Amino acid sequence: MIKNDLFLKALRGETVERPPVWMMRQAGRYLPEFQEIKQKYDFFTRCQTPELASEITVQPIRRYGMDAAILFSDILVIPQAMNIHVEMKPGVGPWLPDPIRAAKDLERVIVPDINETLGYVMDAIKMTKEKLNNEIPLIGFAGSPWTILCYCVQGQGSKNFDIAKQFCFTKPTEAHQLLQKITDTTILYLKEKVKSGVNAVQVFDSWGGMLSPSDYQEFSWKYIQQIIDALKDETHVIAFGKGCWFALDVMSKSGASALGVDWTCSPKNARYLTGGKITLQGNFDPTRLFSPPSEIKKMVKKMIDEFGKDRYIVNLGHGILPNIPLENAGAFIEAVKEYRVG
Repeated sequence: MIKNDLFLKALRGETVERPPVWMMRQAGRYLPEFQEIKQKYDFFTRCQTPELASEITVQPIRRYGMDAAILFSDILVIPQAMNIHVEMKPGVGPWLPDPIRAAKDLERVIVPDINETLGYVMDAIKMTKEKLNNEIPLIGFAGSPWTILCYCVQGQGSKNFDIAKQFCFTKPTEAHQLLQKITDTTILYLKEKVKSGVNAVQVFDSWGGMLSPSDYQEFSWKYIQQIIDALKDETHVIAFGKGCWFALDVMSKSGASALGVDWTCSPKNARYLTGGKITLQGNFDPTRLFSPPSEIKKMVKKMIDEFGKDRYIVNLGHGILPNIPLENAGAFIEAVKEYRVG
């Protein structure tokens, strides 16, 4: 049994004394202990070495005592496993030298044997579970099929993913074939993560907000729905679409245990759009962590009051930024732990 199960209680919709808290990208770049490891090992070595990935996962827990850990990994291990070459270039970020742009490119894209290609992730989960010693739950994650397609077609990060969108709109058959392969791989991957010991999974649709509401349903949401359908009887699924407030109504009927909300949607609107019956997660603006710690604490208290303490997981509206002061991240966590109604 997990000793601190606040996070799981919130996912089940149970009454809690205070909401649980964790931060997207909490295992990573804002921590000096992470930077020490970063200086010795390149990005994908950190992801692919279970000892390193598990150590990075527990670093923020040791420092701040969040209510859940999230496995250190990357959404782009999925295309790597699917025979799409991915590098992490310093100063550039993700770099895919052979992007998928035509039907012939799709021929080399496989739905892999997960244990053969991503076994290192399962090993990292088992090592992390040992380190956590049933103190708190562990979250596994994957990118949404649309978000993965964005990188596979664009070939790198982008402000608008125009090439990826053009591919979907001019070659929809090929786009849907690629999306389905990514979806099938993601389902196999997340199921294996659950078998290896994660207590919940989150699907990150980081670039969902790039699409119009109707295109979102066609090129993103219906694939996330397949993932939820495949996993919801085995574990808790959190769906997070950045910039996707317009889809919260549909998402709330999906069978997901919780929905992530970014900072552009107020707690009141998020509750209204989701009918008040589903657990919500979010939605503190990550850049607001530059505010003075005393102000952060006031804002967090106000945010919890507005969402309500039940059916709620305190988090940021996207990943923590690399240059956030440690004291400020600490103030965010402390504010939740100190929370009392009224």
